[in-house]
Amino acid sequence: MKPKLALYWASSCGGCEIAVVDTELKILDIAGFFDIVFWPCLMDFKYKDVEAMEDGEITLCLFNGAIRTSENEYMAKLLRAKSKVLVAFGSCASEGCIPALANFYDKQSILDFVYKDSQSLEENSRGVYPETKTHMPEGEIDIPEFWNTVKTLDQVVDVDYYVPGCPPQSFQIVKVVEAVIDILKNGKPLPPTGTVLGAGDKTCCDECPRERKEKKIKKFYRPQEIIPDPNECLLDQGLMCMGPATRSGCDALCVKANIGCRGCYGPPVNVMDQGTKMVSALSSVIDSTDQKEVREIIKTIADPLGTFYRFSMGASLMRRVQPKKVEKE
Repeated sequence: MKPKLALYWASSCGGCEIAVVDTELKILDIAGFFDIVFWPCLMDFKYKDVEAMEDGEITLCLFNGAIRTSENEYMAKLLRAKSKVLVAFGSCASEGCIPALANFYDKQSILDFVYKDSQSLEENSRGVYPETKTHMPEGEIDIPEFWNTVKTLDQVVDVDYYVPGCPPQSFQIVKVVEAVIDILKNGKPLPPTGTVLGAGDKTCCDECPRERKEKKIKKFYRPQEIIPDPNECLLDQGLMCMGPATRSGCDALCVKANIGCRGCYGPPVNVMDQGTKMVSALSSVIDSTDQKEVREIIKTIADPLGTFYRFSMGASLMRRVQPKKVEKE
């Protein structure tokens, strides 16, 4: 019998699914070697199909997306039970990614913004919030519970391996799949639990072809404000680039296209918090030691928190912004 493969999409944009399809003809090797038993994005599978399986029946599960609802949590626990190997596939599952930027706010403020404060709402629907259970003439409607905090996959269940990227690059997916096929076909040992697959052990800067001159910066620019030198380090030119705080493995594709690294491959080896690593890197390039002037230079960075934690907020040391304490009168 073929090894069984499952792919699931939780809270994410679906780019990871597209990245798998972007492996082009290699997807035929995947389909030829594995028996795809669950991939609801492309095939008509139901949750009950997975529920009916024996524990550990699925050989490999690629789980993409953060955990933001009760449904996401249920599927994470179900697929963990049914899978021998569970992989946090992509930035959302590994680091929280864009969905985890919601952790700068709380659940109620998000619901208020969407269902009460939004100017696009009609007056008769303003203040009408979703309910997890609604009784209709046709029967009861159930929708997932919206969580206060977006979590990474490994904050909910045990994860065996990680494949970073938003989405993972197709050439790295091919390498990972070929390695897995080789392991299963030839009985080779699996990598140690917790291994990051499809990525390097250095930083994006180490695979960037641009020349670093370590210039001091008086101002940061938005990408549309200047035309950068294609051969010089973008950070040296005052363009925000997360390369110093990001794991290698993507082949520096963004910086080669004249766009600063966004940080989607997560923090490098032995770095616990991507945002603080980037702050540390910036402290060495800001051209001032005056506290007031440093603040003014930092103000030229558009949305520092959203920039430094764009992909890693869920797995950061903060995990979420804590609500302000209300002082007693």
